[in-house]
Amino acid sequence: MGEEVKAIVPESVLKKRKRSEEWELAKKQELETLKKKNAEKRKLIFNRAKQYAKEYQEQERELIQLKREAKLKGGFYVDPEAKLLFIVRIRGINAMHPKTRKILQLLRLRQIFNGVFLKVNKATMNMLHRVEPYVTYGYPNLKSVRELIYKRGYGKLNKQRVALTDNSIIEQALGKYGIVCMEDLIHEIMTVGPHFKEANNFLWPFKLKAPLGGLKKKRNHYVEGGDAGNRENYINELIRRMN
Repeated sequence: MGEEVKAIVPESVLKKRKRSEEWELAKKQELETLKKKNAEKRKLIFNRAKQYAKEYQEQERELIQLKREAKLKGGFYVDPEAKLLFIVRIRGINAMHPKTRKILQLLRLRQIFNGVFLKVNKATMNMLHRVEPYVTYGYPNLKSVRELIYKRGYGKLNKQRVALTDNSIIEQALGKYGIVCMEDLIHEIMTVGPHFKEANNFLWPFKLKAPLGGLKKKRNHYVEGGDAGNRENYINELIRRMN
């Protein structure tokens, strides 16, 4: 017999082969789409960061200009009222009034050296007056906000504490508010934007270290040479020592 016998391939094998090819093609297309999407996202993030940097720079220049003008006229430039507060708990739980403890829980300051951001309004100021001996607070600058979020920033995702290692974590939680990356989050907190509440609730309370060089006297108010209460812009120096 000179003719070669053709090997018959079972139908199930053919079907499996076809299915595998289809899956491979679909996977390849999905991967390409994802690559394209990621490249676009990176571009968007870069442009936003650039825009924010420009905005911060312009604000700084404007501030310098206003100070110079005031000085030329022989007056003083008074800074506008701060919109953002950073609060750090500096005392433990000994001999604490139940109402004070409840306020500290509402502020999410459950442990010593925990820190949170807050919007300045009448309600928060009233709460802070009540817990003033147990906390210290002030007005953080851009450098402090950025360092805290980049170095000690953790998010709340599905009620879990997640380190902010990737922009996708932020996008997953805050994407619906147009906050997709670290710089968006910093900008929203710093400027106390329209979605400050959601962004701040997403951030887990900061777990800071004990301040380098220690505290002076935490039983006394800051104006009496102690540590408690409002220290305005000097909170930035404390953040450097605790971060």
